[in-house]
Amino acid sequence: MAIHFSKRWQDQLILLLGVWLFISPWVLGYPSDSMIAINACIAGTVIGALAAFDLYKTYAWAVIINLLAGLWVALSPWVPALADRGAMRGNSVIVGAAVVLLALWELRSDPELHRQWAGGTPG
Repeated sequence: MAIHFSKRWQDQLILLLGVWLFISPWVLGYPSDSMIAINACIAGTVIGALAAFDLYKTYAWAVIINLLAGLWVALSPWVPALADRGAMRGNSVIVGAAVVLLALWELRSDPELHRQWAGGTPG
């Protein structure tokens, strides 16, 4: 199966956002054992892995899970155990919102996903 990169630009950006989210605690100077850093690493791994998978084969469930992961990332700085008022708050909100918007865009514009919603077989 050929990978259609021009059609999957949202997944490419989501993959980059997942990688950034994974490394951002170190770049922003947060201890690797802090809850906000652990959350960023786990969420970044999930987001990046699903985006990489979606570049190979598109499934609506993968895009929806990424959308939900992005929503979690955007809201997580207000969860008491993860509360942060520093750079990670802004980072989480921006990255999470970007993942949500890109996933929604992909759900709305990808014909392969539309076929899946209509009951057709994937790819």
